[in-house]
Amino acid sequence: MHPLLSEDQELFRRTVREFADNEIAPVAAEHDEAEQYPADNVRKMGELGLMGLTVPHEYGGAGVGSMEYALAMEEVSRACAAHSVILTVNVSLVCEPIYKYGTEEQRRRFLPRLTTAEMIGSYCLSEPSSGSDARHMETRAERDGDEYILNGAKNWITNGGVSGVYLVYAATDPQGGRISAFLVEADRPGLRPGAKEKKLGIRASSTTQVFLEDCRVPVANRLGEEGDGFKIAMQTLDGGRIGVAAQALGIAQAAYEASVAYARERQAFGHAIADFQGIQWMLADMATRIECARLLVYTAAQLKDRGEPFSKQSSMAKLYASETAMWVTTKAVQVHGGYGYSREYAVQRYFRDAKITEIYEGTSEIQRMVIARHILREGTEYASGSRAAGAPA
Repeated sequence: MHPLLSEDQELFRRTVREFADNEIAPVAAEHDEAEQYPADNVRKMGELGLMGLTVPHEYGGAGVGSMEYALAMEEVSRACAAHSVILTVNVSLVCEPIYKYGTEEQRRRFLPRLTTAEMIGSYCLSEPSSGSDARHMETRAERDGDEYILNGAKNWITNGGVSGVYLVYAATDPQGGRISAFLVEADRPGLRPGAKEKKLGIRASSTTQVFLEDCRVPVANRLGEEGDGFKIAMQTLDGGRIGVAAQALGIAQAAYEASVAYARERQAFGHAIADFQGIQWMLADMATRIECARLLVYTAAQLKDRGEPFSKQSSMAKLYASETAMWVTTKAVQVHGGYGYSREYAVQRYFRDAKITEIYEGTSEIQRMVIARHILREGTEYASGSRAAGAPA
C-alpha cells in the first residue's frame, strides 16, 4: 500500500484497476486503431460511479475526494488514456464547476445525468486564434432580453459531437476583457460540432471544433454572474491539472510495466536484456521519476481535499508528471528496440498518448509561468513578513 493512501483509498484503487484491466485494457488498442469512441465503456464507467466521482451523492455523484479522483485517473489511464480524458473532462471541467458555481436548478438539471453518463459534458475554452491566451477569445455572447446570442468557434473540444452539454466561455464585454460561462445543450439550434480531429494520440476520444452561429441561450443557463467566466475557467483548470497529472502518471506506469516485462523476456547475446546495466539504469530512472511524479500528484490532491491552496502544487504535478510520461515512454520504446516502433506493441500507443499531457489544460511553458508567479509572490510575502517582525531588511 502506498504510504500516502488510507486502506479505503487503496481498496478504491484496486477496484478501479480491476475494472480497467477487465473492461478497458482488452479493447484499448482496437479503439485506438479504429479511432472509435468507447461508448459502451463510458456507460460502464458511469454505472461504476467514475463519471461523477467528486459530485455529492444528492446530485447522483460518488461523493469522494480529489485523491480518489486522481487514483481513478491513474488506473484508467494505465489501461487507456483516451478513456481517461473522457472521464477527466466530464468530472473536473464540467461537473465540478456546475456544482461549485451553478444554481440549484442547474445542478438538479444537469448533474444527475452527467454523473451517470446519461449525458457527457464538454469544456469549450480554446479557440482557433487563442489557446493559452484565453482573455482574448473571439467568441461573443450578446444579451438580448432573457437570452444571450452566442457566435464563435471553439477548438480541440474533447467529447465534441458526443456531448449532451457544452460549457462554453464567451466574451460579454470584449473591450473590458470580461468573459462569461454558459451551459449550452447539444440540441440548441445554432450549436454545431465539426468533424473529428485526426490526432496523434488519445485517438479513441472524440475531439472536434464546436461552432456557435446565432445560438440563443437563456440567461438561466449562464454559469455564475456575468463576467465571472475567466475566474471560473482558471479555477476549474487548477483542479483539472490534477487529473491530467494523474493521467500522465498512469501512462508512464503502463509503459514502465511493459518495459520491465519485456526486459525479462527478451534475449540478446545469450542473456535476458534485463541483465544488462544499460537497461537496468533506464528501468531504475523510470521507476524513480514515476514515484516522484506520484508524490507530487498525491500531494496536490491531498491539499485540495483539505481545502488548502493547491494551485502551485497542481501545476508542479502537471508539469513534472507530463514530462515524466514523455521521458518514460520514449525510454520504453528504446527498451523494446525495433518492436517498440511496431503497432503490435502497446508502448507506441503510450508514447503517442503521453505527448498531449504536455500540451492540454496548460502547456508545460504555462505551468512554469504559474509556478514562477507563486514562487515570486511567496518570496515577497515572506520578505514582508520578516521585516514586519523586525528582521533585518
